[in-house]
Amino acid sequence: MFERGVGKNDDYSFDSDSLSNLGLPESLLREDLDIPDLTEPEVVRHFTRLSQMNYGIDSGIYPLGSCTMKYNPKVSEELASLEDACCLHPDQPEETVQGALEIMYRLEKLLSEISGMDRVTFQPAAGAHGEFLAMLLVRAFHESNEEGEKRSEVIVPDSAHGTNPASAAMAGYKIVEVPSSDRGRIDLDALKSVISERTAALMLTNPNTLGLFEDNIEQIVEAVHGAGALLFYDGANLNGILGRSRPGDMGFDIVHFNLHKTFATPHGGGGPGAGPVGVKDKLIKFLPDPTITYDEEEDLYHLGESGKYSIEKVQAFHGNFGVLLKAYAYILLMGSSGLREASETAVLNANYIQSKLLEVDGYELKYDSRGPCKHETVFSVDRLKKRSNITARDISKSLLDYGVHAPTYYFPPIVSEALMIEPTETEPRVEIDRFLDAMKEIAKDTKENPEKLKSTPNNTSIGRLDEVKASRKPILSWKMYKEERD
Repeated sequence: MFERGVGKNDDYSFDSDSLSNLGLPESLLREDLDIPDLTEPEVVRHFTRLSQMNYGIDSGIYPLGSCTMKYNPKVSEELASLEDACCLHPDQPEETVQGALEIMYRLEKLLSEISGMDRVTFQPAAGAHGEFLAMLLVRAFHESNEEGEKRSEVIVPDSAHGTNPASAAMAGYKIVEVPSSDRGRIDLDALKSVISERTAALMLTNPNTLGLFEDNIEQIVEAVHGAGALLFYDGANLNGILGRSRPGDMGFDIVHFNLHKTFATPHGGGGPGAGPVGVKDKLIKFLPDPTITYDEEEDLYHLGESGKYSIEKVQAFHGNFGVLLKAYAYILLMGSSGLREASETAVLNANYIQSKLLEVDGYELKYDSRGPCKHETVFSVDRLKKRSNITARDISKSLLDYGVHAPTYYFPPIVSEALMIEPTETEPRVEIDRFLDAMKEIAKDTKENPEKLKSTPNNTSIGRLDEVKASRKPILSWKMYKEERD
């Protein structure tokens, strides 16, 4: 019934002399192609099976703390896939891309309003890229005040995302770590003790990676600004305060956005991402080129230049336009009340999980269990490790057997045996309860059958991996797989 496709029986041999004329290395030349001889049903079943083996946000809850793996509306993806959007070329003349420039111009206004900043650049291609740009802006600011050499240190909390110290170090700064208090916030006295005339900036996430709001933010800002330094806001956790609070109102000078976390582009998978950076007035002149301007008389949008103080470019072109388009559509779709409701629901869901897990023996909060969290909560399973030698990794692997994706584990490092859980606003209560039921069953197994948890997952297509071997000897191609198997 079905014709067999092109396969081993077909003549796909090539003349070696003609191939050598292509200038290819001899090691890459082949006499024939090893193409499997398969029917259409076999091919369809293979790829259908692969899709069923995968787990994504369309399958169920994805409670990766800090990563904000929420469901994003498909309409945003459809818009970004339109030919008018995805087939633009960054070298096109301005008059042929007026629609794209207008969208970026309007999105800048929206993000400025959301964050309390005065201007926004879309150049950074990802969140960490935005952090790096922020540090370059910090350097440019201090150099303009003839303090570039003196301002050599950047303060980073011990709970920060790892990209924070990495971004500051790439910009040439010495990293000064400040500890957290027993409440899980910055230790204010410790912070004041390390602030000096050498301080260039403080990098801060608020809410922090423990899901806690820095309620001493006014004193923090006063101390940093009082020393002549700047404050950078890591926007990774913006989902926890959206529509309720603005970094600019808190006193921050620079903000970076993770559009792929908060504004409708799926997180992970290698990109593309976007990490716009917003600044207050005093830093606008340092923004990279080009900036989007609008000429009312001509009714035209332009890619303008910032001037002689600009740090120029941080990449060849102007950000990932498809991601910017999705963010613009998402903000218009949600409106100000919708963005606020999203944040409130994310916080509600996280607190629901926190309150329920506190009732389960073995899960504990290391910091400030007296009050609510924001968009995420961080539990420790230290008790389970001491009692049954069950680790956060074992809990995470066991969750996979319940058809639930694992939370982030072993981060932040200031919490031993950490499980970092972020349900986001898009998960209904029935799905959150399914996650909680699994966590309760696993806690029960730690008492009754701990060895069972050490072998998990058992219901997935691939069992527990040798993680040391996977990182040291990864199999990255079909050829490597065949060699390993043979």
